Amino acid sequence: MGENGGGDNLAYSRSVGERIRTIRRQKRLSLQDVEARSESEFKASVLGAYERGERAISLPRMHRLARFYNVPVDQMLPGGNDPADPTRGPAPNQDALDRKVVIDLTRLAGCTAPETALIDRYLTLIQVKRQDFNGRVLTIRRDDLQALAAILGTGIDGALPRLEELDLLRRSDPD
Repeated sequence: MGENGGGDNLAYSRSVGERIRTIRRQKRLSLQDVEARSESEFKASVLGAYERGERAISLPRMHRLARFYNVPVDQMLPGGNDPADPTRGPAPNQDALDRKVVIDLTRLAGCTAPETALIDRYLTLIQVKRQDFNGRVLTIRRDDLQALAAILGTGIDGALPRLEELDLLRRSDPD
């Protein structure tokens, strides 16, 4: 009666659950928040079981949950690196620490400038690459700023003033 590879399936369900939990926490939502905001489509008890790997999530349900969280569905699946691992990725260099450029994603959503669609598409790529889906702000690096300058049709020195003009910059906290 047992299923072959049951241990592998359980380990995979736990990995999927960890990804789902990581994304929910990045959105700063409790299990109860998800239940309330989804109008009980995702019950807290069931979502908790998915997150603990106690219950497998179907693909259609995972797709609906990804849409609810506003993340690409492939980001709900575990990858080679654990995005919750604080040691993942390169350490920031001193230049990055000296000047942070933080884009306010909530303002971007309301922006009507013609270049907004391209900026949004580029920042979504950055979020997917970093697996950072908090949805409110995104800190961009110098290389990202060069790409944004190209999108904005400015030089690197003109990118920040243009982003400021579009009211997309948020001042970073001096941690």
